Amino acid sequence: MIELAEVIRELRSELDQAITHAAGQNLRFEVGPIELEVTVAISREASAGGKVKFWVVEADGQGRASSSTTQLIRLTLEPKLVSTGRPPEVSGQAGDQER
Repeated sequence: MIELAEVIRELRSELDQAITHAAGQNLRFEVGPIELEVTVAISREASAGGKVKFWVVEADGQGRASSSTTQLIRLTLEPKLVSTGRPPEVSGQAGDQER
């Protein structure tokens, strides 16, 4: 399992890469709301002032998690650029690969 925060960090990184690769492209796509649906396991630390953590259940691990400890959550993320407050734009060409 991985933390929900890590999933969101990775999504942000992927979008940032797409924006970077869009530089100089004539055709751009505005990124609209992103709907993320994940199955999470919830854990609570027992120490004083303990925190609740949300762990994303990986596809191969779902058979091992009990249904009483997992929940399906849906998040709608609306990405905005810090510099403009507007939704980002991405583009690319078919066959583009990471460099």
